[in-house]
Amino acid sequence: MERTLEVVKQEALVCTKCRLAGGRTQVVFGVGNPNADLMFVGEAPGFNEDKQGEPFVGAAGQLLTKLLGDIGLQRADVRITNVLLCRPPGNRDPMPDEIDSCKPWLKEQIDLIDPRIICTLGNFATQLLLGKKVGITKVRGQRFDWRGRVLIPTFHPAAILRSGSAGLAMQQIEQDFLLIRKTLDEAPAPAVEDPSEQLGLF
Repeated sequence: MERTLEVVKQEALVCTKCRLAGGRTQVVFGVGNPNADLMFVGEAPGFNEDKQGEPFVGAAGQLLTKLLGDIGLQRADVRITNVLLCRPPGNRDPMPDEIDSCKPWLKEQIDLIDPRIICTLGNFATQLLLGKKVGITKVRGQRFDWRGRVLIPTFHPAAILRSGSAGLAMQQIEQDFLLIRKTLDEAPAPAVEDPSEQLGLF
């Protein structure tokens, strides 16, 4: 069977690879443009996402939608997913074995969508794709070459809401989205000859 996003989604919806399968309401698969140039990777579904089956539909999702609108984009223009497809109990941090179990779903989504730009939201997505333990405050607002794509880390919108939407972090994430817009408007970079040498754990 040809590996398509729909095939991957149907398989993911019945996934029982880790402990999170026992406590979820439903799997929260990625949504948006299946041919998007820009893909966002967050951390994990929260309460609202678990109930509705769609990533970033709560307060953090509303902020993400606003930030997209500020650079002339709508949610339908981009692809949005998370490192984990199931909600951790009490919105706790993902555990390493849960990330390992979910990693193939993320890899297939990236391979099939083939975005030019990936924006990682927060520490967990950034560390997974960069393949190293780095703090988001150290790497946000930078552009990394990631397998012939551009990877731009920034804060998770939920962290912005916790710190106060009028603070420095809000100004920084707005700057990061302007960088995303600038990168989208640039001509695509030439393909990397040997993607195996690029950053990341995949």
